[in-house]
Order: sequence, then C-alpha cells, then structure tokens
Amino acid sequence: MKVILREDVEKLGRMGDLVNVADGYARNYLIPRNLAGLATTKNIKSLEHVKRVISDRIKKEKMAAEEEAKKISALSVSIPAQVGEEGKLFGSVTSKDIVDAIAAQGIEIDKRRIHLEKPIKELGTFMVPVKVHHDVTAQIKVEVVKAEPEA
Repeated sequence: MKVILREDVEKLGRMGDLVNVADGYARNYLIPRNLAGLATTKNIKSLEHVKRVISDRIKKEKMAAEEEAKKISALSVSIPAQVGEEGKLFGSVTSKDIVDAIAAQGIEIDKRRIHLEKPIKELGTFMVPVKVHHDVTAQIKVEVVKAEPEA
C-alpha cells in the first residue's frame, strides 16, 4: 500500500515522502496514529502543491536574508574599551557589546546570531560572523579601540 508520510517515521521516511508499506502496517499503525495518509491521486497532487509553496517561501526568505547580509557586511563598528598597560582589556568585548554598537547605527540584531568563538580581549580589528539565515552568514568588521580617559 502506498502512503504519504505526515510526520517523520524512523526507519521509514521523512514527512512528505511517498512510501510503499505493508497493508496491515498502514491500516493498523500509520493511519490511526495520523502518521500517514493514503496516497490517492488527490493527496499526491495536494502534496506536490504544498511542496512548491514551501519551496517558494524558502527561496524568498533566503533572498531577503542575502539582502540583510549585504547591509550587515557593509557595517563597521568601533567599540571603545578600557585598556591595561600591555594592551589587554579590562574585561572583554562580548556579543552583547557588538549588538549595542550595531543598534547605535540603527540596525537591530539578536545577540544569539553573532558567533564569537570567544570574547575579544585585546585591541585590534576583528571580523565577526553573523548568522542571518541557516545558509547565509555575514561578516561584521569590529574594531576595538582604546577608550579615552575621562577628565
């Protein structure tokens, strides 16, 4: 019996797959638990339509993410920090500090999207990756500079 999987079934297939299973397995397990539906011509055409709609939406999201990545990559952020004698920072520059500096330029980014391997603890210029979409990553130029002492 051919069925269309409505959910991922271990050792059988993923959601949306058209699979051939034993009649009893389909009637007694998959269909009653709403894990699969019969593979009628109407259901197959409906499945193809849903896949096309999802595919189009994913393409639009990816294009929007690429546009956002271009805007983010064009940014350059300067973060002033207190520095000790050997050029080492008091504390460190974290993703929250970077998000705050970006927000000052008018672009909102969630701090979980910024991927620092470890906090920045020295002066210099760093390229910091920002995950815009699961397939799209942008790079922000972050410059850590010595803060001017207050008078």
